[in-house]
Amino acid sequence: MTNKAVTPEGVREFTAHSVGGGLALLLGLVGVVAGAGLIAGGALATAAAAKAALIAGGILLTLASVIAMTGLNTISPGQARVVQLFGRYRGTIRTDGLRWVNPFTSRRMISTRARNHETAVLKVNDAYGNPIELAAVVVWRVEDTARAVFEVEDFTEFVETQTEAAVRHIAIEYPYDAHEEGGLSLRGNAEEITEKLAIELHARVEAAGVHIIESRFTHLAYAPEIASAMLQRQQAGAVVAARKQIVEGAVGMVELALTRLQEEDIVELDAERKAAMVSNLMVVLCGDRAAQPVINAGTLYQ
Repeated sequence: MTNKAVTPEGVREFTAHSVGGGLALLLGLVGVVAGAGLIAGGALATAAAAKAALIAGGILLTLASVIAMTGLNTISPGQARVVQLFGRYRGTIRTDGLRWVNPFTSRRMISTRARNHETAVLKVNDAYGNPIELAAVVVWRVEDTARAVFEVEDFTEFVETQTEAAVRHIAIEYPYDAHEEGGLSLRGNAEEITEKLAIELHARVEAAGVHIIESRFTHLAYAPEIASAMLQRQQAGAVVAARKQIVEGAVGMVELALTRLQEEDIVELDAERKAAMVSNLMVVLCGDRAAQPVINAGTLYQ
């Protein structure tokens, strides 16, 4: 980490000077006991000067020991303390356990554990102007405690606001369903859109010293007022795609049938008979209902 509290880009985290709290606690208790002993010795002294000196020294030693012990801090795993001295940033303590720092500093506890934030269901217009509903969940944690404390007013509220803004921006950049072949869509390209959301979130919350661990959409649907119309459109698209595949398959089967008939020399077909056969086969292969065979006792020319 950097050894400077302030850089041209703003405040950055660095390690605060601290020592093990066990020795500091022991010395503080020894000082309190010694101060009490001096006060007791002064009370028993007969000489006025010695009595006053012992009592004053005991009081001062006790007060100094108590003040010194106010510099003790308990740091749990997943927590950090931001240290300030008279308003100036003096570093961050991340070492867990009992630590001692300058007792005249102020210390603010910051959680560095992973947190979840799930947005409410947002109603926005997609790239095609269709109203849609979507929500997302973001997993994040504080990476730079100095930026989280000093660069923004409230880093938790900042992350929540920027998350909602990023989700809205992604929604208006892409359609729910892409009409063009190969176009990105919210529904059809979930992984790619989620990656873009993570990149945008990282850029938006970097000022607060926050690291985005994961982001994902939890709700995605058309708004109720157009949901039925869009369902019909999707159904129509599915029918067209199915019909297209049926026709392509039928054309291949007709081509195969004509080729085999010609190769095996089973029957000689002129252009008109081939057209009739193609017509009949296409009707049979592409029809929704079972074919009704008709025995032709005559010819095509009568």
